[in-house]
Amino acid sequence: MEHYAGLDVSLKEISICVVDRDGKMIARGACPSDPEGVAGWFRNRSLMPRRIVHESGNLSIWLQRGMTRLGLPATCIDARKAHKSLSARLNKSDASDAEGLAQLARTGWFTEVHIRSEEADRLRCLVGARERSIRLRKDLEGHIRGVLKTFGIRMVGIGEGRQRQAFRDQLAAAGATDPVLRAIADGFISAHATLCKVADDLDKAVKKRAKAHPVARRLMTIPGVGPVNALSFIALVDDPGRFSRTSDVGAFLGLTPKRHQSGEVDWSGRVSKCGDGAMRGLLFEAASCMIGQVKRFSPLKSWAVRLAGRRGFRKAAVATARKIAVLMLTLWKNGTDYQWTKEATA
Repeated sequence: MEHYAGLDVSLKEISICVVDRDGKMIARGACPSDPEGVAGWFRNRSLMPRRIVHESGNLSIWLQRGMTRLGLPATCIDARKAHKSLSARLNKSDASDAEGLAQLARTGWFTEVHIRSEEADRLRCLVGARERSIRLRKDLEGHIRGVLKTFGIRMVGIGEGRQRQAFRDQLAAAGATDPVLRAIADGFISAHATLCKVADDLDKAVKKRAKAHPVARRLMTIPGVGPVNALSFIALVDDPGRFSRTSDVGAFLGLTPKRHQSGEVDWSGRVSKCGDGAMRGLLFEAASCMIGQVKRFSPLKSWAVRLAGRRGFRKAAVATARKIAVLMLTLWKNGTDYQWTKEATA
């Protein structure tokens, strides 16, 4: 007989429910939150469900990979869409949610979530660590500037020379004027130097990884696309075969307008902004850079500049960001470089 299982995952324990093809409950229980615990729970009851579903969450990637390695037919489903069904139940509990997930597994009324490869997650961790270190450095500098303005000390702009040594020199000079500022400067100068060193090392690592990655080198031939954009896009998409049409990546990144249609009402609004916000921001920066800073003209830049003249810079940058995303996926699938004289068709 065919069995279907639902897993409601928490940090320490997983609630499990198994139903048959008619929706009748066969077994219910709990196990530790790890793939071996799930496999052992089914093995002790001599059960091998046809499908096991669990919602996307903090542990979902690790659990999915572990259960797949153990031979369990596990599927990670979209938690937002599953919530629509689970919220219709009268009582809310882990056991009730597990039963609801088991019923979804039986009926097939769910949306499967793509689980990225470990290599893609490594790229995301590298790019994310670089972004976080830069943000911490900026937060520290902003805090210091605000504190010193209270005493009438206004720090001037600084460059990247010697890992922003000019900022530390100004902070040291400010510390010489007051004992309290000296205590602050002594602690923050070393912290700032460490953050600058970490950010610089991670930036070099990102550039080195992009230079060695064949797909990243290909994507960086597009005007405005740099190492961070290329690696972030590769890590997010992971598998270009996920999209049957390259134009679908625009909706995946939230760069297409929202639409509402009901009866005689039919309107399109702003872009949906669903999906990865960081990648959307990087694409917007790439589009802005291409429109305003890239000197060499191409069919893509000519189209973007004309659109900016008609609709304004921001709308043109958003539309160009979507076009760049489609173009990146197209080059990835085709295995070709960007042609400055002839734009790749999407």
